[in-house]
Amino acid sequence: MAILSLTYQQFDEVVQSNDLVVVDFWAKWCGPCLAFSPIFENVSNRHPDAVFAKVNIDEEIELAQDFAVRSIPFLMIFRREFAVFAEAGAQTATQLDALVNEAKKIDITSLRQQIQNQE
Repeated sequence: MAILSLTYQQFDEVVQSNDLVVVDFWAKWCGPCLAFSPIFENVSNRHPDAVFAKVNIDEEIELAQDFAVRSIPFLMIFRREFAVFAEAGAQTATQLDALVNEAKKIDITSLRQQIQNQE
C-alpha cells in the first residue's frame, strides 16, 4: 500500500475512518528522518491492513503544533481514533513491526471503558 501524505485538512478523517493509522512526522532536512523513511516504507508493506502516513512538519505546521512535535522523526500510532503510541526517534524495522502488532491487539472496548472510568 502506498504511504499517504497527510495534510491538516484530511488528518481527522483519515484517523477516524481507519482502524489503524501509523503516522511519521518528518522533514526533508532531517537526516534521521531520511534514514527512517525506507524502514517505514518496508514495514508498511508488511501491514496492508493499516494506513501508513507521513506528515511533513514544514508544510503542515498546525499538525506538528497540535501534537507538540518537538523532535523528529516523531511516530504516532492511532487505533480507532485513539493515540496509542507517540514517541520521537527512529525505530528499527523490528521495533516498528512490534509496535504495529501490539497496536492491533489493543482491545478498543476495554480502552474506551478505561477512559470513561478516568473521566
